Amino acid sequence: MEEVPGGAAMTKRLPVNPAPGPLEHYAERFDDLFGRARAQREGFRRYLEGLLLPAERNKTLTALANTEPLAGAQRKEAQSLQWFLSESGWDSQEVNERRLELLIEDPATAPNEEGVLVIDEHGDRKWGKKTAHVGKQWLANIGKTDNGVVSVSTLWADEGVYWPHDFEPYTPAHHFQGGKNDPEFRTKLKIARELVMQAVEEGIPFRAVVADSFYGEDEEFRWTLRDLGAGYVLALKPSHSWWHREGEEIGALWEAALGAGWEGPDSLGEWTRVERRFSDGHIEEWWALEVEAGPYGPERAQRALVATTDPEKLPERKTWYLVTNLPHPSSSEHSGEGDPAAAELAEVVRLYGLRMWVEQSYKQVKHTLGWSDYQVRSDLAMRRHWQLVCCAFSLCWWAYGRLPASLDEPAETENPTIPSEPTGRGKKAAPGILAEGVEGGERVAGAVDNARAILESIYRSAATQRVESAA
Repeated sequence: MEEVPGGAAMTKRLPVNPAPGPLEHYAERFDDLFGRARAQREGFRRYLEGLLLPAERNKTLTALANTEPLAGAQRKEAQSLQWFLSESGWDSQEVNERRLELLIEDPATAPNEEGVLVIDEHGDRKWGKKTAHVGKQWLANIGKTDNGVVSVSTLWADEGVYWPHDFEPYTPAHHFQGGKNDPEFRTKLKIARELVMQAVEEGIPFRAVVADSFYGEDEEFRWTLRDLGAGYVLALKPSHSWWHREGEEIGALWEAALGAGWEGPDSLGEWTRVERRFSDGHIEEWWALEVEAGPYGPERAQRALVATTDPEKLPERKTWYLVTNLPHPSSSEHSGEGDPAAAELAEVVRLYGLRMWVEQSYKQVKHTLGWSDYQVRSDLAMRRHWQLVCCAFSLCWWAYGRLPASLDEPAETENPTIPSEPTGRGKKAAPGILAEGVEGGERVAGAVDNARAILESIYRSAATQRVESAA
């Protein structure tokens, strides 16, 4: 028996089969959320192990348990994970709160006021009609309408680190008795507003909310951010326009870009040169235009900008049309107490460039960690799977800040000791890929990839030792 404050006695917590190296140190920080439920603590470790290890097939429950498909679903290993995901009594929201606490308290991953909160949505193609939130809808990541599940998410990012903040599934109208008029129905935009409000209430610092034109074109979404006192840099469509008298003034962003007087690098017109520095050392020359027309201008509550690599041709993939409420440095009307800090053109371009980390995170979360590989139907089990994927992703950052000094050849490190405290390596440059379009900072995508590579080496070594011990 163990003594607790007040003299009361409680049953001693039974030990679990420990996870290898850093995962055990990480998992221990969640143990109190599972109480004395040994099976839940065991399931948490085994599920994360399965997500992090490479697999020849998708991260389904049988694959996570390393059993054969179909017939293997009846083995105790798979059944244990199925119970942990669908039937056990743990709270996924509490797990998310603990995950965020660990990210915030670690200097290597702590959010700051120079980063951004990225809003985006992601679709998973799913068959049938009985899965929670499923329906025929637009799946932006595959560029088509299909049967699937869509979730809206928030991601915190700066030049040195990025991690998922939270997510919420979108439920199509046909799931509600009253359709779109049902009081329980929420649009993706309403979900996005609630996620931002949640981040603000939690005290997550960020310079601006960043999102694509689906959110930028919605006036109510922008008004909500303004009422929260949050800065934003949101994309607009190239055709974004406003009411104006015919022939009197510019009425669309593309017209403003074409009418800005660009004649070449020696005759800029109204364009301003902006440098974008990338972590591999190269510099891209961009050009930015402050649009002063219609409801937008340096002295107004909202500014509109165009940023591009070629003001003459305005290439589609290298041209951004943006709206922001970050005041112009010369503005006095919108720079009072409580307003977002002023931003030069280069700062606005930098902030929107950080949105590209959401695309990089999809590659790692979806393709490597199995975000969309769940084979469950209930809302509870889906949310838990997503939450565990977020934990696996965050573990990579947690472990990376504590890795040994050498990362050059992770495969040769059989079972290094991972300290419980960070070693200050969390933002050091490491081999890997850099998300296209992200400027400055270290190769943070490589930090996650390298951490996972070393975790794989540790887990493989541990698995080999278990097999040899059993023999």
